[in-house]
Amino acid sequence: MDSEDDMHDANDAESMDDDYYSGDTAVEYSEDDDDGDDDGDYEFDNDSVDSDDVSTSRRQQKNYIALKEADIRQHQENEITTISTVLSISRVDASILLRHYHWSVSNVHEVWFADEDRVRKAVGLLERPVVRFPNAKELTCGICFESFPLDRISSAACGHPFCNLCWRAYMSTSIDGGPGCLMLRCPDPSCGAAIGQDMINLLVSEEDKEKYARYLLRSYIEDNRKTKWCPAPGCEYAVEFVVGSENYDVSCLCSYGFCWNCTEEAHRPVDCGTVAKWIMKNSAESENMNWILANSKPCPKCKRPIEKNQGCMHMTCTPPCKFEFCWLCLGAWSDHGERTGGFYACNRYEAAKQEGAYDETERRREMAKNSLERYTHYYERWATNQSSRQKALADLHQMQTVNLEKLSDKQSQPESQLKFITEAWLQIVECRRVLKWTYAYGYYLPEPEQAKRQFFEYLQGEAEAGLERLHQCAEKDVQAYLGAEPPPTDFNDFRTKLAGLTSVTRNYFENLVRALENGLSDVDSQGASSKTATAKSVAAFGKGKSGRGKSSRAGGPSKNSDDHGFWTCDQCTYFNTRSLPTCEMCHQPRRNA
Repeated sequence: MDSEDDMHDANDAESMDDDYYSGDTAVEYSEDDDDGDDDGDYEFDNDSVDSDDVSTSRRQQKNYIALKEADIRQHQENEITTISTVLSISRVDASILLRHYHWSVSNVHEVWFADEDRVRKAVGLLERPVVRFPNAKELTCGICFESFPLDRISSAACGHPFCNLCWRAYMSTSIDGGPGCLMLRCPDPSCGAAIGQDMINLLVSEEDKEKYARYLLRSYIEDNRKTKWCPAPGCEYAVEFVVGSENYDVSCLCSYGFCWNCTEEAHRPVDCGTVAKWIMKNSAESENMNWILANSKPCPKCKRPIEKNQGCMHMTCTPPCKFEFCWLCLGAWSDHGERTGGFYACNRYEAAKQEGAYDETERRREMAKNSLERYTHYYERWATNQSSRQKALADLHQMQTVNLEKLSDKQSQPESQLKFITEAWLQIVECRRVLKWTYAYGYYLPEPEQAKRQFFEYLQGEAEAGLERLHQCAEKDVQAYLGAEPPPTDFNDFRTKLAGLTSVTRNYFENLVRALENGLSDVDSQGASSKTATAKSVAAFGKGKSGRGKSSRAGGPSKNSDDHGFWTCDQCTYFNTRSLPTCEMCHQPRRNA
């Protein structure tokens, strides 16, 4: 990977492309297309909106709403009321209508006003009874065929009479069968009249009433295109999503983040298809077969795979086979001895290898080994960041439940003034998640696109370095203020440093996510211009996200001064204008270059 000085040199030699993130930066780039001279100098637009405020406001603009059970019930009641009022029908009929059209008010309006009669017939909402018994004192149940007085007979909107006992058995059986009870129809085979919640509540037991009400509530989430349950184990919250948003990552009230599109854990910057392939690969038998092919050979007699991890070339298969053979040429060991090279070599194998007898076998084994090593490289780092994220979550819980209170007492400050520590830990958790998925991204990055791969690995390395610095500060440096001994620096200095690192790391990772989601589109991976394009893209990425002088470049050695109008603080990496003698963020004196 190139050093930072190399990147600055490349930046001086080549003009910059447009910034990746023009919407979030006040930095302006220019490029002379005629002569290729370096016009890459940039400056801060003091008249533009403060980028920190813009960035913060954009992070606060959520494209989803987390719903508790009371919220779900309220949303459901509001939509039932809307349909009941607009269509002038009962709330029970409005509920049946909404369930049929998956709780879409707009769809109900559209189809109802297009053809009301057709909708009524399809849903089972009858305007008048099909059968009438105006003068009868007793009626015969259509199920058990017993005669009952009218007070023991009930009918749906169609008028077909059934005794209360048969109704109860019919409804209870349907409710026990699951959510299909929400589409219950009249028991008469020739009738399609819908059975509403009013009849259910009138005739069934309290237990069945609760089941039905639960099914009805869940149907609002499960049948609705705009809502989904949180997939976290044991969570009973739901999330309503604004359809049309490009960002599918949502966060439930239980703090679990997941992708709205595929319901896997949140995985930006990787798309859902890549996540599905990665998860499948991690659980597939193909990697087991690759390992077997790369690290074992079949017994010449029983074909059972055998691994050789040490020792000589004399192999003995496990019982009941017990065949003895040479590991190199797979020939019977009885044909081997001193004349063939002894226990640690095989002349027959070497001679056959020179003649090309083992070329195809060795080539397959080498390919399997290389594939396995590549997969292992990315998987181990993916899993390591997952473990680090879990530990960070545990440390965050420890900080919130124990250490914040202790720190508040020692520093004589309310816990509300220590939120910057919690924010740092939340940022660490989020960055670990992003960094984890960059390894899945890297695994599926096409091999021929060397310029993109070089740029990606540079960005990934910088992200790791910056995150480690933030993690170190949040985990280690804070301990000095929790111990019995006096801390080495003032607490306000620690506050400034940690807040600055949190901001820098957040900005860098936001840039990284957007760059990867765009497919590193600013990198031209074709032909001889790839090195130039990569250098320009690195320069643009490293400096493009600086609203008021903040560096988006997290981690790595920093160059104290810059040729483009500002200098970088060695302590907090804040980008300061050249005229300032001390860092605007942490007040560290500028070190002369």
